[in-house]
Amino acid sequence: MPMLSVADMARSLVFYRDALGGEQIYQFPPDGEPGFVTLRFGQTELGIGLLSKAPLHGVPQRPASGHRVELCVNVEDADEAVEALKNLGAPVVMAPQNLPWGERSAYVEDPDGNLVMLAAPGR
Repeated sequence: MPMLSVADMARSLVFYRDALGGEQIYQFPPDGEPGFVTLRFGQTELGIGLLSKAPLHGVPQRPASGHRVELCVNVEDADEAVEALKNLGAPVVMAPQNLPWGERSAYVEDPDGNLVMLAAPGR
């Protein structure tokens, strides 16, 4: 399961859970504001953890340079997903387009600047 470290859990949950339809299957702590959640997208899970000053492994998580991770989320309609995320203020890096291998895909940035490919069946 990939895990993202995020600066603002609420914004990230609006992006991944609410707009992209991830099903929240775990939260820690179980009550109150979460420091970590797991979302399910079909058969895939994504962990989202709030940045801390002293991560468990001891390696600073920010600042990061360049795009160190790129996620792909399968959606039913890339155009609808892009519109929903654009309405939340997500930067669109690549507008939806039909790709030679049969997908219609787009790229957006999540609230922490991570690249997210939105992949849908081609039209």
